[in-house]
Amino acid sequence: MKNSRIEYLLSKASSLPKRPGVYIMKDAAGNVIYVGKSKVLKNRVSQYFHSGSHGVKTDRMVRSVHDFDYILCDTEIEALALENSKIKQYEPKYNIKLKDDKSYPYIELTKEEFPKLIITRKRKADGGIYFGPYSSAQTARKILKTVGSIYGFPSCNKVFPRDIGKGRPCLNSQIGRCLAPCSGKISAEEYRTLTDGVQAVLKGDITGAKRMLEEKMMQASDNFAFEAAAKYRDRIYALESLYKRQKVVASPDDDYDIIGIYRGEPVSVISVFYVRGGLISDTESFNIGSFAIDIDDEIEAFICDIYEKRDTVPREVIISDGIFSEVTTALPEYLEKIRGKSVTVSYPQRGKKKELCRLVCDNARQHALQYEAEAVKNDRILFDLASSLALQVIPERIECYDISNYGDNNITAGMIVCENARLKKSDYRVFNIKSSDGQDDYASMREALERRMRNYEEKTQGFEKLPDLILLDGGESHVRTITSLFEQLGYDVPVFGMVKDEYHKTRAITNGYDEISLSRTDALFVFIYKLQEEVHRFTITKMKNAKRKTLRSSHLTNIKGVGDKKASLIFEKFETLEALKAASVDEIEEVKGINRTTAEAIYEFLHGGGK
Repeated sequence: MKNSRIEYLLSKASSLPKRPGVYIMKDAAGNVIYVGKSKVLKNRVSQYFHSGSHGVKTDRMVRSVHDFDYILCDTEIEALALENSKIKQYEPKYNIKLKDDKSYPYIELTKEEFPKLIITRKRKADGGIYFGPYSSAQTARKILKTVGSIYGFPSCNKVFPRDIGKGRPCLNSQIGRCLAPCSGKISAEEYRTLTDGVQAVLKGDITGAKRMLEEKMMQASDNFAFEAAAKYRDRIYALESLYKRQKVVASPDDDYDIIGIYRGEPVSVISVFYVRGGLISDTESFNIGSFAIDIDDEIEAFICDIYEKRDTVPREVIISDGIFSEVTTALPEYLEKIRGKSVTVSYPQRGKKKELCRLVCDNARQHALQYEAEAVKNDRILFDLASSLALQVIPERIECYDISNYGDNNITAGMIVCENARLKKSDYRVFNIKSSDGQDDYASMREALERRMRNYEEKTQGFEKLPDLILLDGGESHVRTITSLFEQLGYDVPVFGMVKDEYHKTRAITNGYDEISLSRTDALFVFIYKLQEEVHRFTITKMKNAKRKTLRSSHLTNIKGVGDKKASLIFEKFETLEALKAASVDEIEEVKGINRTTAEAIYEFLHGGGK
C-alpha cells in the first residue's frame, strides 16, 4: 500500500504540464532541499515518486520531500538559467554547489605608461591585458613572482612617472629583482619592450625568456660575476619549473577545457583541465558529497556555475563519458551567453582528445581516493577524541577559542572552526573584546562565548550552528568560567581546555578539574596540537593587525583637523600607509569628512612637509 504522502506527490506531479521548467522540493518544515530543471516537467518530477529504487542519494532526498513548487519556462535554456539562480538563492542540501562561492584570480598587465603586473579577481574594461583565471590565488602568486622577477617588474605601490625620483630605490632593485623605474634610469619605451616577453611567458611560451636569461648568465659568468650568474641560473630553473607544470597536449593555438568525473562513495569528483595555447595551464577538482543527486541536469547546472564564477569560457568544452547519459542541448547555449561567442561542446569517442578525457577522469579518481583515505583517518581521529573525552556524539563541528592582547589594549578573541576534522576557514571569526578592563583572559573569554551564543540565537550569518565541542586555549579556570556561563544560558555544549607545558606546547586536555593526557606519538595529539597552534596563529595575527591600525591611525592624528574617527575612515579606504602615500590630494579628499584643506595637510605631512 502506498504512503499517503507519496500518493499526494505523485498525483500533483502527474498534473504538471509537459513543458520546460524548474521544480523546487521542500521538506516538512518548508525548507528547500533540492532544485532541478527539466525540458518535460511532468515526466521528470513523476519519476521521483514512482515505486522502485533511484539510487541511495536520490532515495534519501525523496524520503524528505513533503511538497514541491514549480516554475514554467519557455525554453530549456531559460530553465537552466533559472535553476542556477534558485540553487544560489536557497543553497539546497541535496544540490551540488561550489564551495564558498569563490571568485577566480587573474593576472593583469595594466595599461599604464609603466605597466604593472597585479592579481585581481575582477576583469574590467580598463585596457589591461588579463591572463587566467587561475584555480587559486596561490597559483597566481607563484606565476606572478616568477615572471615579475625574470623581467624586473616592480611589485611596490608606486605610480610612474609620478613617483620617479621620490626616494631611493628599494632592496629589490639592489639585489637585481626590480628595474627600478623610480630611479629614472629606464625610459617608458624601454620598459614597454619587456611586456611582449611577459605576455609570451604568461601564455606559456618561455623560449624567448629562457634565451634572454641564458645570455645574461653567460655574460655575467664571462665577467667573473658568479653571484649574478647564479641568480640568472635560479631564474631559469624557476621558469622551467613553471613550464613543466604546464604539460603540452595540443598545438599552440588550441584553447579548450576538458571535464571528467569519477563516481564513488563516499565522494564523487568532477575534474577540469584548462588547456590554453596547447598547454594544460591549470587544473581543478571538485568534491561532490554523498548528498548529491546523480542526474544529468544537476551536473549541467554545476558546470554552468563553474564558468559563471570563472567569467571566461573557451571556444570548446570537451565532456568525457559518464557525465551525461545523453547529449545536452542547453549547455552550449548557456555557455555562449557567458562567452558572448559560439561555444562547441564535444563528446570525443576516439583520438587525442579521448585520451585526454581518460587522463582527466583518472585525475578525478585519484582525488577521490585521496579524499577517501583522509576521511577514514579523520573519522578515526574524531572517534578517538569522542572516546577520550567521553562525548555522547562524534564531534563533527569543533570550535576553538584563544585570547590575545597587546598590554591592556587591542584585546582579541579568535574563533577557528573544524568540520569533519578539516579546518573551515570561511567560518573563522574574531571578537574585539569591549567589556574587559585590562588583561583579564577569563572575562575576555566569557564575553567572546557569550557573544557567540547571542549570535546563534539571532541566527547571525556564520553562527547558525551550535558546535559539538568547544576547545579553549587555556586551563581549568578557563573551562570552569565558560561551563558556568553555559549553565546560566542553558546550553549543553561540551567545553574542554587545551593545556600547554612550560615550553608553551600542547600537553593535555582538561575538563575543568582533571587532565586527560595525550600520547605525543598519537594522531589525536597531532590533531589537537594543530588546532591549538592554528587558533593561536589566527588570534595573534588579528590582534597585531588591529594594533597596527591603531598605531597608523594615531600617527595621522598629529595632523591638524584629523581625529581618531577621521584617521580610522582614512585607513578603511586606503588600508595601508603605502597606499595612502601613493594617493593624490583629490583621492584623499574623497574620504568622508575630509575637506580640501585637510587633504592637502595630510598629503604635505606624508611627503616630507610634516613633522
